[in-house]
Amino acid sequence: MAIKTYRHEIFTRDIEKNIREGIWQPGYKLPSVRALKEKYGASVSTIQRGYEDLLMRGLVKNLPRSGYFVARQQVTEKPAKAVRQPVVRDAVFQHGLSATTAQPGNRLQLSAFHVAAPGDLMIPQKLLLRTLQQVVRSEGAGLLRYYPASGSPALKEQIIQRAAGYGTLFQAAELLITDGALQALYIALSAACMPGDVVAVESPSVFSVLQVISVLQLRVVEIPVGRDGYDVDVLHKVCTRTRIKAIIVTPNFHNPTGTCLSVDQQQALLAIAQRHDIALIENDIYGDLHFSGSRPPTIKALDDSGLVMTFSSYAKTLAPGIRLGWLSAGRYLSRAEQVRFALGSSVSPVFQETVTRLLQTHSYDRHLRSFRTQLAKNAWLTLNLVSCAFPEGTSLTMPAGGYHCWIQLPSRTDMDAFYKACEQIGVRFTPGSVFSFSDTFRYCFRLVFADTYTAARKRAIKKAGAALQ
Repeated sequence: MAIKTYRHEIFTRDIEKNIREGIWQPGYKLPSVRALKEKYGASVSTIQRGYEDLLMRGLVKNLPRSGYFVARQQVTEKPAKAVRQPVVRDAVFQHGLSATTAQPGNRLQLSAFHVAAPGDLMIPQKLLLRTLQQVVRSEGAGLLRYYPASGSPALKEQIIQRAAGYGTLFQAAELLITDGALQALYIALSAACMPGDVVAVESPSVFSVLQVISVLQLRVVEIPVGRDGYDVDVLHKVCTRTRIKAIIVTPNFHNPTGTCLSVDQQQALLAIAQRHDIALIENDIYGDLHFSGSRPPTIKALDDSGLVMTFSSYAKTLAPGIRLGWLSAGRYLSRAEQVRFALGSSVSPVFQETVTRLLQTHSYDRHLRSFRTQLAKNAWLTLNLVSCAFPEGTSLTMPAGGYHCWIQLPSRTDMDAFYKACEQIGVRFTPGSVFSFSDTFRYCFRLVFADTYTAARKRAIKKAGAALQ
């Protein structure tokens, strides 16, 4: 009896062959349904059935609104000697992690412009160490006990007082102290969404945000962020035809573009959230890092509905090792408290007491003034270096705060060759590909200028630009 052949096997055999032979590696983006339809002369339903078959067999995976990708393969052959189990890693995740995170030893060997953290010489080391010592002496064994699950009341009071200075009113009861900003985002999304829900995310968006969305099994709609900031009109159209459960936005010094939303744009964004009853999760992690004028306002300051959840952290303004952030949970407080408790009973008492003391003595404000001045100088130096060294057609927007530059190269650029040349030179930027589930930002990269510009770092940028000439 002949074995039945299905129409979709015409193309699935080719895909399987390329995967089995290692020609297409895990994370490789597979041809679109439209492309396969044209190549094989098959119907859309046939192509979709073929991809469903590959999904069931574990050969491919599907990312919402991004397409199909080669899945990591499981070892099926029985090894001759089972010494130890292999460590299985997600190739796509590992690539993104290495492109955005410092590796042991690499910071000394490379001119690293890819890590979103202040460099060692821009961290107030003496201030932090002196304050840590004072806290240990004064609090003693009390630092070894559990603190309140929602955080130190004294710390929350300092956060409330600071926020009032830029027109944002918090209540102590709605504040949760978290283990950094990323945990705050995780809590906020968990409080507002369930697996399978759709969230609106900025495009480009920082890699860590995309990973939280992925871990929580949420679906995404990407909203463009350009020179003029967040595209509120696109969000409005999306919300009229799709049930959005949460909007994630960075109104002040967006990572990676550095753009800021005007008050009018903030009001329009909030109006959409209120009209459709959508949680608006506001990332204000860079709000304190304005280069001139007064601190920019928050969307939370405009909200009277409780839909806005604002979060921030001291990792970007003090030191990356200070794992202390906070979340204002609004009407989602009850669920957020449960999620926060499930992640661990309390944040390090040492960090809570250290930051509290810095805020009480105004040491934080004195540090911020110096830090902002240095960041502004670095931003202008970066603009001049890139403008002089990189080819005509390169686009760079001067940020008004934060510590990122978003650079777009001409579309004729061979990006693989560019990054290979950067590795040889000893310079590392963050590829645009890790800022989206799609390939929209292939010709872009992020440059972080939150480290002291040594002669070697200046030469590295010049050499990177020269490699493109």
